[in-house]
Amino acid sequence: MTDKLYIGLDIGGTAVKAGLCGADGELLHLVEGPTETERGRERVLDNIAACARRCVEESPFSWERVAGVGAGIPGQIDAERGVVEFIANLPLTGVRLKDYLESALGRPARISNDANVAVLGEAWSGAGRGVSSSVTYTLGTGVGGGIVIGGRVIDGFSGMGGELGHMALVADSEAVRCGCGKTGCLETVSSATGIVRMAREAVGRGARTSLADAGELTAKAVFDAAKAGDGTALGIVDRAAHYLGKSMALVALIVNPERFIVGGGVAKAGEFLLERVREAFHAHALERARQGVEIVAAELGNNAGVIGAAGLVRDL
Repeated sequence: MTDKLYIGLDIGGTAVKAGLCGADGELLHLVEGPTETERGRERVLDNIAACARRCVEESPFSWERVAGVGAGIPGQIDAERGVVEFIANLPLTGVRLKDYLESALGRPARISNDANVAVLGEAWSGAGRGVSSSVTYTLGTGVGGGIVIGGRVIDGFSGMGGELGHMALVADSEAVRCGCGKTGCLETVSSATGIVRMAREAVGRGARTSLADAGELTAKAVFDAAKAGDGTALGIVDRAAHYLGKSMALVALIVNPERFIVGGGVAKAGEFLLERVREAFHAHALERARQGVEIVAAELGNNAGVIGAAGLVRDL
């Protein structure tokens, strides 16, 4: 392990997590504290700084070894200026958070969107380690993700790079409107929300399926039924996997990554899902774009954000 250590902050509406990482992305110590959004901006900022300090103080390492502090925020971020441009669930809109962290903690700081830092975490020390380019999908309530090339997240001119869930690729005959306002987005079929929607539609039209007797329709219930041989549930899983793999085939023509990483709650289905995604990817991708490309499960779980935030400052 090298001498330099990095603090990563995962800032949420309810809690702040602070992790201390080595230069190889190993998570060495982790603490959590309340955000206390109801008590206003100053208290939230104080809590963020206090959590970072406590992470080091309660670890076996000295503050002198900390080389920088990174933070992931669930909002619209101007990473270049270090400003929180808009955030719905925290009183930090307009805050120059980078400057605040540098002043409060005495170390160089960087901030980014929480989804981007989670993607960076997987690329640094999770399922993307060992390759220079990877694309991560997070399948949860929606479909998020990001692109990492050469250790850096590619977020584009206006921060819209890597918005994988809003590729409009579902066939018009089966497309529905997405929450973003467009029709046919990947998110409408490959997210947990999309899977549940398709299950409800199947039950509503009278399909013969065990899902009709499920107490609560969830994505897990659909996967469990599919694994048990339910034809309707299996068709829903196949459809979600088909469009996910097809989207990867399109991304492969633009980015040509070495590895696709699939995380989020839906990815807990494991190889049952991934095998189908690989099949769809190979069916749709050009041969040169698919050769040697891996599709694997994410590894870091809830710690991806903390580790990725620390990774923001490893090259300072």
